[in-house]
Amino acid sequence: MDAAAINRPPIAAARAKIMTLDGWRRALLAILAGGLSALAFAPMFITPILFLTLPVFVWLIDGSTNWRRAFSSGWLFGFGYFFCNLFWVGEAFLVEADKFAWLLPFAITLLPAGLALFWGAGAAAARAVWPEGLARLFVFAIALSIVEWLRGHILTGFPWDLPGYALTYPLPLMQSAALFGAYGLTAIALFVFPAPLVYLGDAVGRVTPRKMLDAFLLAAAPLSLMFAYGNWRLETPQEFVPNVKFRIVQPSVPQREKWMAEYQRRIFDDHVALSLTDPSGKTDSLAGITHLVWPEAAMPFFPLEAPVALDILANILPPGTTLITGALRHDPLLPPGSPITPETRTLNSILVLDEKARALASYDKTHLVPFGEYMPYEQTLAAIGIEKLTHGRGSFSTGPEPRPLMNIPGLPPALGLVCYEALFPGNVVQGPERPGVIINVTNDGWFGETTGPYQHFHQARVRAVEVGVPLVRAANNGISAVVDPYGRVLQSLGLDVRGQIDSALPKAVASTPYARFHDWMFAAILVLYAGMTLGLRKNGR
Repeated sequence: MDAAAINRPPIAAARAKIMTLDGWRRALLAILAGGLSALAFAPMFITPILFLTLPVFVWLIDGSTNWRRAFSSGWLFGFGYFFCNLFWVGEAFLVEADKFAWLLPFAITLLPAGLALFWGAGAAAARAVWPEGLARLFVFAIALSIVEWLRGHILTGFPWDLPGYALTYPLPLMQSAALFGAYGLTAIALFVFPAPLVYLGDAVGRVTPRKMLDAFLLAAAPLSLMFAYGNWRLETPQEFVPNVKFRIVQPSVPQREKWMAEYQRRIFDDHVALSLTDPSGKTDSLAGITHLVWPEAAMPFFPLEAPVALDILANILPPGTTLITGALRHDPLLPPGSPITPETRTLNSILVLDEKARALASYDKTHLVPFGEYMPYEQTLAAIGIEKLTHGRGSFSTGPEPRPLMNIPGLPPALGLVCYEALFPGNVVQGPERPGVIINVTNDGWFGETTGPYQHFHQARVRAVEVGVPLVRAANNGISAVVDPYGRVLQSLGLDVRGQIDSALPKAVASTPYARFHDWMFAAILVLYAGMTLGLRKNGR
């Protein structure tokens, strides 16, 4: 060993060791570092782990002599990241285990493997222009941010657990989503977290206090600004919409029973009973409640085609009370009395019913879940016995776009989101009119007691902050909640808790920068990074 190696600072020595790893040791380190990164997200929120794991990613690219080696490093890191963030997908295949359990090993490995291709491509692209010194961190952040944006858009998109969500906890940090959105925060995270150790790993000779301070400030300066902005924003007192009182019902129906014919009436009656009871357990027959909210597909049948169910609803809803419920329905343009055939369009919807159970408004889901609500290449896959996970044969149809708002008596314009439609930054509000409330109905019972429902809820909270609009969320088995435009959870029901929430409705705040400019804020950060890269290279630093 030469003298330079002996005198190398510990962090620089770690960098050199990682760069020279090969074979299974290199693969294992990349997968472990990626997997540990999942601890930064809900429900653990061990965000500091990224200060250790993302430098490993950068050093693996440092040690890549060509784009193929960089691609493999990025893919392996990404596989660990997505495997540990998305393992809960396997729970859905155990709901009807006799039909779908055989697919579980493929689902929990092929989905992460496919998503990891984006990170492999990002690492390869970064390596193609990999400069020395701090400039390579900007290149790293640009390349990975772009592929994360692509992950959220290609093939309908799946932007689950973007790295930027690590900068949305605690609550003051979440406020920066109103400025930059989740993609902008991703660009910031991919620079801030690896910067201190990568900077120190480049040190030649003794690490001086000045170098330690510089490394600290690379992360502390932007994070301090974000905390300061967040604390300032949270000083604003919350106002409420007058004369509105929600009751959200969380029945916690076991997913295995949800679509069994013998349980249909019991499930419906359970929703009714919970609706007529306040959170303390006292029967109040919805006294004082203006809006009752049930979760996604709350009734395991087509309610508009069930006169008995509509009669019961008309009997329990007092004057002035409106029911907002997730529901399945057939094509509303179908002429009355038309037969229902396999070709009839089926929609996953939100229905608004008045006190006489008459439909006042509706929203039909526009962003369907692949393999859950529709099957790509449906005829081909059906021929070999593969069908979608959700109830009923055939795929759901999509509603009209841009996503329309609902006019609900007593409420400001309401934006409906069904299930994972709340995942997509910049794609929530699609029309010219701004909503005053987001109503999100979902059924996360597919995913059991795993990290999935917690992550889903957290990402929905961030959507509220991005657009400055309150969120009313009804989930079959949790997490149901009322969230204000700053992401503060005013009331909630935990996972697998049966019960109700009674809550006022927070007012929306002024349109946020992200609501006005969408992902142009993200693009501006990338342009800034590109300028910093060129500046550092020009100065030879």
